[in-house]
Amino acid sequence: MDSERTILALAALAQSTRLDVFRLLAKHEPDGLAAGDIAKKLAVPQNTMSSHLSILSRAKLVTARRVSRSIFYRADLKAFQAVVVFMLRDCCDGRPEICGPLIEDLTPCCPPKTRRKAHV
Repeated sequence: MDSERTILALAALAQSTRLDVFRLLAKHEPDGLAAGDIAKKLAVPQNTMSSHLSILSRAKLVTARRVSRSIFYRADLKAFQAVVVFMLRDCCDGRPEICGPLIEDLTPCCPPKTRRKAHV
């Protein structure tokens, strides 16, 4: 991740409807939602939603796939993770006392997966 891509992603999320779209799509992973369903759920006109989805797509935060006549959108959580990691690395500068509290705040909602030991 570089500064330009991070700026583009953060700028795309710096608008309330686009932030709502990304959050909605993240909740509907991995299936995503059709563009019309996104517009309905957020009570946004379809032409306006199309513009918001285009901005999120250019920022590489959402992906689209056509299924018949509908376009389904998905949140690109790996791209979002790359933005967050980029910011944390820059902000923390290798100092765990700065980022430690943030990581602790994230742990209750997103506990790491435990790996099962193989039985021999």
